[in-house]
Amino acid sequence: MKAIWNGVVIAESDDTVVVEGNHYFPEASLKREYVSFSNHRTSCPWKGQAHYYSLFVDGDVNPDAVWYYPEPSEAAREIKGRVAFWKGVKVTE
Repeated sequence: MKAIWNGVVIAESDDTVVVEGNHYFPEASLKREYVSFSNHRTSCPWKGQAHYYSLFVDGDVNPDAVWYYPEPSEAAREIKGRVAFWKGVKVTE
């Protein structure tokens, strides 16, 4: 699977976990040169607190387009150490 935004592959892996229709990639597959820290947080009733990264590609910014659960609930333990994408990031084979 590949996560692509603004014509650039942000992450690529053949080891994704699908939860609620979202592919969670291993965090190590994330190309860090396109990622920056975000203070944004949200809460999921069954997964826990989500943290975010923003994307920077060719001068364009996609704020909070990557999310992850640093300490997911026991029910969501399979996504620990993984990241998922939204906000126009295309996930494809």
